[in-house]
Amino acid sequence: MVVQSHITFFPQTLVFAAILAVAVAVPQSGKDAQITAYSNDVGLDGYNFAFQTSDGISRNEQGTLKNPGTENEAIEVRGTYTYKGVDGKDYTVNFVANENGYQPQVSARK
Repeated sequence: MVVQSHITFFPQTLVFAAILAVAVAVPQSGKDAQITAYSNDVGLDGYNFAFQTSDGISRNEQGTLKNPGTENEAIEVRGTYTYKGVDGKDYTVNFVANENGYQPQVSARK
């Protein structure tokens, strides 16, 4: 059963890696950012993590085990990340990743 959750989790891990790569690739103001807050908690039924940086990037994410012990066992991921775009606007992405795919909702404010 544990193997199934890891197999199901793998595509979501790829989605997370792609999102993180995009967030990291966003040009910053040229200064080195420092991590100002970080938390990480992993359990048998899911995980939570969050971080903030000195240049305004933040992310929080929760993964929850759905349908444990069944052939449909999977991890559903919910989270939010924010960053300043090259246009100077603050972007926030709220997302869910589950059996229906990656579902982001993006908002921007000046």
